[in-house]
Amino acid sequence: MMTPVVSRVQRLFDTCKDVFSLSGAGIVPSADKIEQLRAVLDEIQPADVGLTPQMPFFRPPVTRRAPPITYLHIHECDKFSMGIFCLPPSGVLPLHNHPGMTVFSKLLFGTMHIKSYDWVEDVPSNASAVVEPSETVQHPEVRLAKLKVDSDFTAPCNASILYPADGGNMHCFTAVTACAVLDVLGPPYSDPDGRHCTYYFDYPFTKFSVDGVSVAEEEKDKHAWLQEREKPEELAVVGALYTGPEIVEN
Repeated sequence: MMTPVVSRVQRLFDTCKDVFSLSGAGIVPSADKIEQLRAVLDEIQPADVGLTPQMPFFRPPVTRRAPPITYLHIHECDKFSMGIFCLPPSGVLPLHNHPGMTVFSKLLFGTMHIKSYDWVEDVPSNASAVVEPSETVQHPEVRLAKLKVDSDFTAPCNASILYPADGGNMHCFTAVTACAVLDVLGPPYSDPDGRHCTYYFDYPFTKFSVDGVSVAEEEKDKHAWLQEREKPEELAVVGALYTGPEIVEN
């Protein structure tokens, strides 16, 4: 009797279930579990999740407004979530954080610019700049962050991983061409558990001067001030039906 072929997305689900079984907010899986999941993700192709670049949500925008981004929900439980962000050309997922999460992002096709930051932790606790009220009303304070990534990525490429305090926990995705990224979050966002998605503006380091904070001249362009903001009005994320292979929750 032939053994049934397990789809790659089923293998991803089974691996996530194992990798995140003991995890929670701020708890990072072991290094071997991380590599196990990365290896499974790196094998996944667009066809494995039912995607082609010809699908309607990858079409270039017909207006100058920010094009909507489509999210294909694959699975979510209290331990992890799996889903695909589909970005048309010039689509942007603005700078946002992943509190207490380990996040795997696999670019399935296309070219995407990723800009990411981590907080600078060894800054004096009282060292936060206050922006002039004319520039902002809601969130006047800014906090120092270090640039982690600021590059274009083109598929096929390996999955990237960010951690609660490293790897670029705050990131922004910009579609250079139409592209799709498969995201695995462990654990997922949860408002009741305090894991909110927070959005940020980023300002050059030289824009503000703060007592007790100094950075070497050659490091200034690798640092920035991040300021909390409301969810951008221009951001439109719409849900669509995932049409890839079904997952069996055994």
